[in-house]
Amino acid sequence: MNPDTRSHGGDLPEQPNAASPAVPQQPANASNQEAAANVIRGQLGALYGGQPVAAAPQKLDDNPYHRTHRAHPLPEADQWKTYHSAWQTYYQKYYEQYYTQQKESPKTGYFSHSKEPEVQPESAEMNTDEALYDLRQKLLGKVQASALTVKKSRHFIPIMASIVVVLLFVFVQYNRTFIATVQAYVVPGDSSIQNIVIDPAANVAVSPEPRLIIPKINVDVPVIYDVATDDASQQAAMEKGVAHFPVPGANSKPGQIGNTVLSGHSSNDLFDSGIYKFIFAQLEKMQVGDTIYANYEGIRYTYVITRTEVVRPNEVNKLIYPTDKPILTLITCTPLGTALNRLLVTAEQVSPDTAQAIAAPAAGAAQADVPMPGNAPTFIERLFGRN
Repeated sequence: MNPDTRSHGGDLPEQPNAASPAVPQQPANASNQEAAANVIRGQLGALYGGQPVAAAPQKLDDNPYHRTHRAHPLPEADQWKTYHSAWQTYYQKYYEQYYTQQKESPKTGYFSHSKEPEVQPESAEMNTDEALYDLRQKLLGKVQASALTVKKSRHFIPIMASIVVVLLFVFVQYNRTFIATVQAYVVPGDSSIQNIVIDPAANVAVSPEPRLIIPKINVDVPVIYDVATDDASQQAAMEKGVAHFPVPGANSKPGQIGNTVLSGHSSNDLFDSGIYKFIFAQLEKMQVGDTIYANYEGIRYTYVITRTEVVRPNEVNKLIYPTDKPILTLITCTPLGTALNRLLVTAEQVSPDTAQAIAAPAAGAAQADVPMPGNAPTFIERLFGRN
């Protein structure tokens, strides 16, 4: 398009050939074209240079394409400062809001794909301690809340009462088991070092009180002779020490040919009377070759263990057998805290000389099929009887 023919809002002088400048057949008036071009130049200069449109443009030179408008002025320094300050303020507010929202909700931000800012932990140890503390607090809170809920429940008191009753029953029924287990590792009896015999073959003057002495398990206990074989008589005698259990065929006493049988408790109820309820709690420690002493009528008799055996309570025949020597057999219940079986510890006399032993007296009347003595009845057995 010919720039001389463009219109920018100004009124051009009427030209015959202006509507169709491409038609070469019509001659052009050079002065009219120049005037029109100057008008257009003036209008363009006014538009781009901020100058008012000149009514009569001046002719600068003969070049029709000479620009008459001035160059656009550059921004001033103050304008640049205002421009940069505005953008700095914008970015500052933008990132303040961005990081604030990141702290409140780390998984969301202004942009869902934006990378979360990395936050350096203060210290791994501190974080671990804080985590454990929080965990303890949560668990403690849950336990306290549960305990409070249980306490407020109407079933709390009945449940606690039931638990107390059960624990009390268990203790009353099985206290002998708990205490005997402890007593098995505690020295029973009240013997002292003066009761330990140094020379088994020596004839030592002793008191006439019948006693049984077992240095290995530190037992020094009175012996009650001439006791009936029924359970009541045996239990009463074992409250005062160990009881003589004379059955036909095994009714001898120390220094007499035959079997002298002595019974004692290994475990008995804490609520039963007597101080010898656990006197044989360590009898299971005795082994073949160990020494036992029995004082009888002012003489100390020395025995050496030859065997140990566990039998049923009704196997009384294990005590009766022919012998030409003085024999001593100790009876107690086993396992500890029960009366299921009987432990038999058998020993032969070695001092004084067995050639001086006398025959045992004839057996008196005895109950038939009497079982070996054992522990006192338990709480349930006292309520419902023994089988």
